[in-house]
Amino acid sequence: MDLRLLAAEPTTAEREAIDAVVGADDANGNRVARVERGRRHLLLPALRAAQRRTGWVSEGALGYASRRLEVPPADAYGVASFYALLALEERPPDVLHVCTDLSCRLAGAELSDGAHPSPCLGLCERAPASLRTIAGDEPRELQLPEAGPPLPQLGDPGLRLLRRIGVADPESLDSYRAHHGYAALRRALELGPSAVLREVVESRLLGRGGAAFPTGVKWEAVAKQPARPHFLVCNADESEPGTFKDRVLMEDDPFALVEAMTIAAYATGCERGFLYVRAEYPLAHARIENALAQARARGFLGDDVMGSGFSFGVELRIGAGAYVCGEETALFQSIEGYRGEPRNKPPFPVEVGLFGMPTVVNNVETLFNVLDIVNGGGAAYAETGTDDSTGTRLFCVSGHVGRPGLYEVPFGTTLRELLDLAHARPPKAVLLGGAAGAFVAPDQLDLPLTFEATREAGVTLGSGVVIVYDESADLVDAVLRIAEFFRDESCGQCVPCRVGTVRQEEALRRLAAGRGHGDELEVLADLTEVMRDASICGLGQTASSAIESAIGRLGAFGGVA
Repeated sequence: MDLRLLAAEPTTAEREAIDAVVGADDANGNRVARVERGRRHLLLPALRAAQRRTGWVSEGALGYASRRLEVPPADAYGVASFYALLALEERPPDVLHVCTDLSCRLAGAELSDGAHPSPCLGLCERAPASLRTIAGDEPRELQLPEAGPPLPQLGDPGLRLLRRIGVADPESLDSYRAHHGYAALRRALELGPSAVLREVVESRLLGRGGAAFPTGVKWEAVAKQPARPHFLVCNADESEPGTFKDRVLMEDDPFALVEAMTIAAYATGCERGFLYVRAEYPLAHARIENALAQARARGFLGDDVMGSGFSFGVELRIGAGAYVCGEETALFQSIEGYRGEPRNKPPFPVEVGLFGMPTVVNNVETLFNVLDIVNGGGAAYAETGTDDSTGTRLFCVSGHVGRPGLYEVPFGTTLRELLDLAHARPPKAVLLGGAAGAFVAPDQLDLPLTFEATREAGVTLGSGVVIVYDESADLVDAVLRIAEFFRDESCGQCVPCRVGTVRQEEALRRLAAGRGHGDELEVLADLTEVMRDASICGLGQTASSAIESAIGRLGAFGGVA
């Protein structure tokens, strides 16, 4: 795209779509902004709106959004070109994105003529999956298949996080309340912020997004920060291949997430919340928007939450296809209207986060646990699981299993027991934690699924991915796909990741083709060390983890098992 052409005028449709996001001119020709803060943070929503109307982001639309938001054209182009789902070249308004990632490959996914290959769409239990995007006056996105298998554990009395799914109506606040909804928020308001914090600390809840950081420690750090305002961010940019737990929670129990965010904000003194959801989850978008609207209308959000005087609002933000935005500081960058490139740490988000202010960042599953902690107390919550891994854990099981789906089990359940629940075929290997995780061998199936046991075994629970590969599976193909995924998803900001992921894939392809030199495995080991030690964020630091385990533990590419 020639940036000199950004003076091109938008079409009427593009202008209307962008104005609906950033505010139209008033009767006197003055621009009306939708929010009181700076306007740049509306850039990604404006670009998405233009594309949803016409099918792509034209030069006219990009230029108009740039002028309306007072963003330099080069910056606007840099943002637009960063996201895989934003098209800067004209294309048909009706586009089919076909998943070619790990679980869908095992299910025989194939590209049809005109379809766009896509990384994981988060529909792994329904594999093979696709996403259809239809632009126009009434734009829409369709997840295909539209419906998947029912929750495998539906009706199990031991469920905690999943107990309302398949039971309560996800579109009705009254149904949610009839199933004990908003009891936790009422209890939190009775306890007060400091007491809620104590319960969360006592629960020893660890984050479920992959880093396993103590939630109570994070909340206390933000609560004591004198700078104002405080922000709460729910990270629902669930893009790890094989992961779909947050999608299920948002689609089937959205009011619970809104309630949990409100409790977290109350405990930490956050005035405003952002819920950042990946673009590929249209049903989750609709269900969350509906839940937010009903909560506002009934006094569960707003200036006087449940008559307590506490004020809190939540804004839904939708991504545009960038795995790296699952990293918390890259997510901040995306919300603020910049390229989703991770920031150096320190400073940490609890001190300098979204818009430079103290920020709580939690994963969807992490927040869901807060409801039980407040209702029953932190000590009672910690009685489930182990001393270092308290509560239950959600696992996304897919691949060669008879009952793919989302499972909830207490920490300490073994991998073998989980696979038995899912009716797994005898595995050649199991991938734990997704592309950023590690493979385990058949002799490791009695591994307890806890943070401490997996750490000792040299693997990770990550985001709860469990992909089963039976004896028919091509593990070399899986490893090559993982390498390709990280090559594509590296944001390119730091050299170790930008160059290392490319060189890693090249070396693996030479080995797969039988053209590798004798020192290829040493080259891969060196790349692993450099990326792990010198990359800015977790993407580069874990880009070789699954590959290293496949070579060292399973003997892939001639490695020593």
